[in-house]
Formats: sequence, structure tokens, C-alpha cells
Amino acid sequence: MTTAEVYAEFGRREARGVSPTYERLSHAVADDDALLALLDALPPAKRQPNLLFSVVRWLGGPVDDRAAFHDFTVTHWPAVKAELLTRATQTNESGRCAVLLPVLAALPQPLALLEVGASAGLCLYPDRYAYRYGKHQVGSGEPVLECAASGLVPPTRVPQVVWRAGLDLNPLDGTDPGDVSWLDALIWPEHAHRRARLRAAAAVAAADPPLLVRGDLVDDLPALAARAPADATLVVFHTSVLYQVPPPRREEFVRLVRELPGHWIANEAPEVLRHDGLPDPPDDAMHNVLALDGRPLAWARGHGQAMTWFG
Repeated sequence: MTTAEVYAEFGRREARGVSPTYERLSHAVADDDALLALLDALPPAKRQPNLLFSVVRWLGGPVDDRAAFHDFTVTHWPAVKAELLTRATQTNESGRCAVLLPVLAALPQPLALLEVGASAGLCLYPDRYAYRYGKHQVGSGEPVLECAASGLVPPTRVPQVVWRAGLDLNPLDGTDPGDVSWLDALIWPEHAHRRARLRAAAAVAAADPPLLVRGDLVDDLPALAARAPADATLVVFHTSVLYQVPPPRREEFVRLVRELPGHWIANEAPEVLRHDGLPDPPDDAMHNVLALDGRPLAWARGHGQAMTWFG
């Protein structure tokens, strides 16, 4: 797709019904020849709508007015460009644990969790959070993660986690104000509940910091996986990560993770990690496919807010 088409698609499928601000802004950028020309001079991975919007917000720019956004971005393009080239969309949304929980709770306990693309590691604490699937609540911690689940018998317990580690090209520190401010900028403007969730999840991680390793998802995964305790079930998982990985490298990762002991949970867009015979998604919004060991299980929204289990 062209950059204009990427922004229009983001507004139509990801932001619509979730963030009116980003829906309007995505379509505005899609029609803005000056901004598109600036973006097209960047590597494709650095043209992402959420990355651009987050960088502008992090720099103090406006996102709620089309003209003001254009003027700020063009005027401050050297600073915006520098941040785009340096940063990545490391959305560390703990709400995604609500999608992972049904799978994690059903695996042989205890678990050794290893997240690929872990950011600050906030998704490594599924045992510390509480969950609400409709009227059904699991766990007793904070934050409480809400998920509209269809076709799912909710789990009755949180998993037992005895080891947790994350692998990331640029791991973030949940106790560092600068890193937390970037995570905050990645949250969409209207989502005050996600900001509160970020602070609560960061407090959980700060009280018991995970093992976070700077490294590559192919080159460094085996060594980190080998550090997991042998008497626990190793679970390698990732959510909305592989779209940032070139396809040949993505295929190497899939081959590698299939060879590791334990289990592999993927939560990725269907065009990024393909599966045969998927049912139609519940609507035309953007959905990930939740899969265990390569077997698709459910459609899941990107922030963990909803999931539709396959029958």
C-alpha cells in the first residue's frame, strides 16, 4: 500500500470506533501531500500512523486539529524525523493479558514466560492482574483488565508464573520517567483508562522487575530461553510485534520458536502471521489472531479489549 493508503486504512480499521481523534487525523494525513512527501522519504517501518502521532504528542504537538497538526509537524520536522528514526511503537498494553489469560491458564503449571518484543515487560505479569469478562472476574490484583469475550468459557484462575523474561531490541524501564512518558504518548488521546492502567501496571513491574534482555528475536532467543527453569513450562509469546520484522526474518523466527521446548503463543495480524481456514472476523475492525503452537484459537482486538473464540 502507499503511505496514503496506510493512513486511510488505519483510520478506517483501527481507529474507527476506538479513537475519533486518530480516525480524523489518519484521513487528514492521507490527503496531505506535504506530509506524505516527508513520510515517504523515511524507511517504510518509520511511516506508521501510531508512531507519527505518538512522536508529535511526545514533542508537545497537537493532534486534535488537522491544520495545527500539519503546521507543527512541518515546522518541527527535523525533531519529528529524528524521533521517528530513533523510536518504535512499543505499545506496552497490559490489557493484552486478558486475551492471553485463557491460554496461559490452561497450560501445565507453573509457567516460565518469555515475551518477544517485551518493551518494559508489563505483559509479563498476567498472574498479578485481575480480569473481568462480562460479569465474570478472575484474580484480585490491579489493574483490572476488562475484555468482551464471545464464545469463551472464562478461566477460573490466573496462571502460576515462576520466571519471567523479555527480549527487545530496545527494552524500556518502567521506573524511568522518560521511558514511561513515551509509553504514555503511545496511548491514544481519549484513552484515560489505559493511562491509569499503564501507571498501575508499571507499579507492579517496579515492585518485582522482570529480566529484560536487549537482543534480536532470532539471534538471542535460544540463549534467553535456555535460562528458564527446567521444571516450569516455557511459554514464548508476542503480540503485535512481527509486523515490524522483515518477512524473511519473520520466517526464521517462526522456524526457531517451533523448535524450542514448551509452547508458543502468537497474537498477530492475519496478514503478518498467516493461518489457513480462518473464519470471518466479527466485523471489519482490525483484529489479531490468537494462536497456540501455530493453531489459531480466536480473533482478538489489538489492546485486549475484546476477543471472539473460534467455535
